This record gives sequence, structure tokens and C-alpha cells, in this order.
Amino acid sequence: MADPNPFGAMMKMSRDWAKALNPALESFTPKGFEALWPTMPKEFMETLMGKTFNPEGLDAKTRLLLTLAGLTVLGAQAEAQVRLTVRHAREAGATQQEIAETIAMMGVFGGVPAMTKAMELANEVMEEDKDA
Repeated sequence: MADPNPFGAMMKMSRDWAKALNPALESFTPKGFEALWPTMPKEFMETLMGKTFNPEGLDAKTRLLLTLAGLTVLGAQAEAQVRLTVRHAREAGATQQEIAETIAMMGVFGGVPAMTKAMELANEVMEEDKDA
């Protein structure tokens, strides 16, 4: 009998394929994926996302705070992306206060659970910053 959950079957097939390709991938996690992405230097982010191509436009820090706002409103479901965005926003010059205010403001639009989850994820990143 076919699996009544096609998504579950697809995920199992993907895990089996990854394990056959490389047994170490069986235990790969989103945090493991995050570790593959280094924090971009501020100058590089400004070149890619900032005022380089549009001198009158938004700077990289503002774009990253807007990205964080969007991720928060979506329910902070993309944990790796929230953590990466906070990490990059910090590198681009965002303060802890600016990050907290961005997330708190989105609680109005995305709800308190989404805001709370995003704040927990942001705090994880900022605690790691203190330890580094």
C-alpha cells in the first residue's frame, strides 16, 4: 500500500538518497548547513546588497533588517535563515537594540508566537557573538 503522506514518502526517499551518497549526510541538520555559510564581511554585503549599484537606495544593514522583519512575520519558520540574517545584520552594523526592535515591531503583524521565536533565535546568535 502506498504511503498516505506523499511528503513523508518524498522526505524518506531524499534521506535514503543522501545516505547512499554520503553516510555522513544522514545526520545533517539545519545548524550544520548554517556552518557552511560564513558571515560575509560588511564591505562585501554593502557591495552586494547596499548602495553600490543604487547610491540613493537602502544600505545593507537596512535591507537585512527588512529581511529579518519578513522572516519574523512569516512565523520565524526558517530558523537557519533567521539566524543567518541576524548574524549578517550584526556584521553590517545593526545593534542588538535595532534587531530587537525590528523583531518586536513584527509581533504586531506576525503575532506574539512568531515574534517570540524570532527573538529566541536572534538571542542565540547574539550569545554566540559574545562567546566568540
